[in-house]
Amino acid sequence: MKVVVVGAGAVGAACAFHAASAGLDVTVVDRGPVGAGTTSRGEGNVLLSDKEPGPELDLARLSRALWDEAADELGAASFELEPKGGLVVASTGEGLAALGEFAARQARAGVRVERVDHVQELEPHIAPGIPGGVHYPQDAQVQPVLAAAALLRAAVERGARTRTAEVAAAMTGRNGEVTGVRTAAGETLPADAVVNAAGTWGGEVGRRLGAPVDVLPRRGFVLVTEPLPPMVRHKVYSADYVANVASSDAGLETSCVVEGTRGGTILIGASRERVGFDTTMNPAVVTRLAAQACRLFPFLRNTHLIRTYRGFRPYCPDHLPVVGPDPRASGVVHACGHEGAGIGLAPATGALVTAHLLGRPWRGADPAAHTALLPDRFLIPKGAVR
Repeated sequence: MKVVVVGAGAVGAACAFHAASAGLDVTVVDRGPVGAGTTSRGEGNVLLSDKEPGPELDLARLSRALWDEAADELGAASFELEPKGGLVVASTGEGLAALGEFAARQARAGVRVERVDHVQELEPHIAPGIPGGVHYPQDAQVQPVLAAAALLRAAVERGARTRTAEVAAAMTGRNGEVTGVRTAAGETLPADAVVNAAGTWGGEVGRRLGAPVDVLPRRGFVLVTEPLPPMVRHKVYSADYVANVASSDAGLETSCVVEGTRGGTILIGASRERVGFDTTMNPAVVTRLAAQACRLFPFLRNTHLIRTYRGFRPYCPDHLPVVGPDPRASGVVHACGHEGAGIGLAPATGALVTAHLLGRPWRGADPAAHTALLPDRFLIPKGAVR
């Protein structure tokens, strides 16, 4: 089977890696370098802690196991896998009770959770007076661009090819089935299946393939400090981050997320706002994120910021990714709309796409167990414009 994967971010690279590992003939097409889009604008989160029990958590649990498998196959150092764990903290007793109920539901779904009464024991530099939190030992972090590059390199070693080009349209057969893609330069790439792994641009690529999906951009900012000695041991965030992830509000939302990197810098997030593809720097967002981080870790007040970056999360209205074959365009398989969880969910998404292509389970991914992610849950009619 010939497969064209559109997108060389973390999700597209994972799709290529798994499909090539299964013996499929894979070509990856992207208009830019590996990981140059949304992947390069992320923190590299591999999280279970922020997900309600349900379809996304099921995919995340599989993905967490597959990240470990990738570390065994490719070497953890090749993408800087750090199983650092996550610490979610509450600022009030009421918030702590709600966080405990949320964690209990996750535990019943198979997530490892540990109630923490004295958060300073895990994070000595955190602000005093925090009533408690929950530790998630399975949370991890990868360097996102390195991860995409490692997966794509491994796919190429297994026979995949890469092509720098922009996909302009689908090629179709006599019965309307997709038989490949045509690039903006007029090149044709025949395929039995085309995987839409275009991230934030998945809606537009889907439209070009005759299978539009409701994927919209949601802008976010991340702050980066000067390198420091190890000061933050885990990914630490406030409990309201979970609510912000699940919110569908179009306006600006921020919640405090702080974590260290292997290079010594500290990453500070997270903001979300629906402003289309507007890349304008917003100093007010930076100020708000910095203030929240300083309240959580007071030592940051005397720390220099060296840069900020921003990007777009591929947002779906129900906050679930779109993974699976499109019923309107035979041969199109979607793998997009992961919002801020694309890095963490990439391996399981790649395995699930490969299972759909093979028509059987692959690496623990069974299409029958992930029907809630199929694109037919919200289809946009052909020719519709978002």
